[in-house]
Amino acid sequence: MSTDTLLAESISSFGLQGHVSPSEESVFILTSSQLSTLITQAVEKATAPIMQEIQEIREQRVQDRAEFDRFRTAHKIFAVQTTNDLDQLFEAVEKPTTTPVKPTQKTQDHISEIAHILGNKEKRLIEGHAPRVYVDKLRKEGLSFSQLANVMGLSVDRIRQLSWIAATDQRFNVTWHPRKKNTKIIKLRRWAAQ
Repeated sequence: MSTDTLLAESISSFGLQGHVSPSEESVFILTSSQLSTLITQAVEKATAPIMQEIQEIREQRVQDRAEFDRFRTAHKIFAVQTTNDLDQLFEAVEKPTTTPVKPTQKTQDHISEIAHILGNKEKRLIEGHAPRVYVDKLRKEGLSFSQLANVMGLSVDRIRQLSWIAATDQRFNVTWHPRKKNTKIIKLRRWAAQ
C-alpha cells in the first residue's frame, strides 16, 4: 500500500469509529423547504400521542359539561317540585281541614248574656240620669274580662274563650283597653258609631 492511499484512508476515516465504506456514508443535500417539511413531520410524529391525549381530554370535557348541564336541569326541576310540595304542605297545615265548630247552646247563652249585661249597664246609666261622662266612659272602655267574670260568675279564662267567639259576632268589639295596658275589653259594636 502506498503512502498516498494510506493517507487518503486516514483522512476519510478521521473522527469515525472504525472503518466505514464510502457506500454506507450518508450524504444529505436538502433544500430549505424539504428540511422544513422533514422537521414538521418529525414534530408531528413526536407530538401525535400528546395531541391524541389532548383530543380525548377535550371530548371528555364536552361529555362532562353535557352531563353537568343535565344534572343542573334535573336539580332545578327537583328544587321547583320540592318548593311546590312544601308550599302545598304549608297551605294544607294552615287551612283548617274541618268545618268550624258551631258554638254550643251554653256558649251562645253566655255570649247573649254579655250583650245583655253591656246593654243593661248602658240603659241603667241613661235612665239613672248619670252624667254624660260616665256613659261615654262605658261606651269607650266597655268591660274588662275580669269585670265580666265577676258579674257573670265565670272564670277569666272562660271569658277569654268567649271573647274569641265574641270577636266573630257582629254585636261586639273585642279590643285593647284605651288606658290600661295589657288589658282587653269587650264592648258593643254600636257604641263605636256613637
